[in-house]
Amino acid sequence: MPYVMVQIPKTPAPASVAPPRSVPTSADVARLAGVSRATVSYVLNNTSAVRISEPTRRRVHEAAKELGYVPHAAARSLRAGHSRMVLMPAPAFPVGPLYSQFIADLQGALSRLDYTVVQYGTTGPHGDDAARAWAELRPVAVLVPGPGIGPQAVAVLKRSGARAVVTLGPETVEGAHALLMDHEAVGHCAGSHLYDRGRRRIGVVVPRGRGLEMFSRPRLDGVRQAVQGTDATVTELPLAYDEEAAARLAARWPALDLDAVFAYNDEYAMLLMRALQDEGVAVPEETAVIGADDLMLGRLLRPRLSTVHIELPSGRDLAELVDRAVREPGAAPETHKVLGATVVHRDSS
Repeated sequence: MPYVMVQIPKTPAPASVAPPRSVPTSADVARLAGVSRATVSYVLNNTSAVRISEPTRRRVHEAAKELGYVPHAAARSLRAGHSRMVLMPAPAFPVGPLYSQFIADLQGALSRLDYTVVQYGTTGPHGDDAARAWAELRPVAVLVPGPGIGPQAVAVLKRSGARAVVTLGPETVEGAHALLMDHEAVGHCAGSHLYDRGRRRIGVVVPRGRGLEMFSRPRLDGVRQAVQGTDATVTELPLAYDEEAAARLAARWPALDLDAVFAYNDEYAMLLMRALQDEGVAVPEETAVIGADDLMLGRLLRPRLSTVHIELPSGRDLAELVDRAVREPGAAPETHKVLGATVVHRDSS
């Protein structure tokens, strides 16, 4: 039986792997910048209590950038006695452009005050169980959009080190600072406007979207209060946010015999107004339409959309409330009524 000689090439030895570079420290930054470690800490933590010249600040920042040094958040928290993290649970309801802009402004304002804003996802536990999950992150403050937590959840957060819990919703929660959002005023503005324009058979869109009840129900109540004791009627109109649902509602319009509609917000108003026009319903001659939020797109429609302009609290004011509560954790919780509402009359009503 013949044999075949096969020569197996020798595998070269692997090249030596360079040891991982050590993580740069504040001492490394101090040596490169020619300053003390304390000066590095003052500069990179934006400490205002100590005066440091601009050239020195520049040297420290340049040294930190060259070395790739980033301050250790946990170590800074230990020195300060608390973190600089502000936790914002993501809303469990669909957010529109107005609320998104408000959140962006708030995050910017908190960042300028040297807080780190962290958004927490909506999946997972809810209510008091959610508060325990938030507490594991040891935030110095928690901003809770909408209802969903009670006094026990506030106590859990405070025991974990949160110096401020702020709720944004329709009612106060014991132990928390509260920004009260009066959505009845939005509906009242819309209802009063339609009544003053001579409309007496008013429909009010109530979105089917999950989580929107906290806004839609008070707005419906506000319309009812605006026309209470008059000859006007109010009809509730459940509506999903899709074209087919709007088309079905528009097809029923003659039977509903409505001469006006408050469509909850501008997005629902635009959806429904297009469906009404497709069905041959003249706006505003047969049916007046008004939304809320005062979005730019409403001004581009024809007819231009009447709306309720909503004035949310400024991001700076809320950031200052958070900072004040962090610095004075023993102070009594503050309650502020926010959400101003005014009608912007345009062609659709």
